Amino acid sequence: MYRTIICGIGMGPRETASRLLRRAAALVDEGGSIVVMHVIENIPRRHLTELPEEFETTAIVDAEKKLASLCKEMEIPAMIEVRIGVAASLLVSVAREKSADLILLSSHVPDITDYVFSSIVDKVVRHAGCSVLIDRRLDRAQEGSASPAEDAALF
Repeated sequence: MYRTIICGIGMGPRETASRLLRRAAALVDEGGSIVVMHVIENIPRRHLTELPEEFETTAIVDAEKKLASLCKEMEIPAMIEVRIGVAASLLVSVAREKSADLILLSSHVPDITDYVFSSIVDKVVRHAGCSVLIDRRLDRAQEGSASPAEDAALF
């Protein structure tokens, strides 16, 4: 179906990341590629003095290890991309760089910040040059309660 899929994995439950990876694996063409991407949002420079010098490097390495481990555990071959910046812009630019034909993201229950600042998903949908698939997750009341293992955050 798709030659190159950008699978955007944000902060959140491990189950969400697993669900996105399973979907990407089901949609990728034989011989195609999956790029698992995580973006560490920019930290305002005024706050960087309060953080250790190696914070950004450590955060990138940690995220790469976690994503690689999850892909290996699920037996899904993927390239891992972890970058620092603005998530929506980076997802769109990496999709362009890799000539992706699909960006796969997960939605969440919107809160007030989404209405004021717009969500990452909204921005990606508006600016992507390729198809965007939004994995909608049912809320807990509709799903039934999740086990603590499913609730564990990947990041």
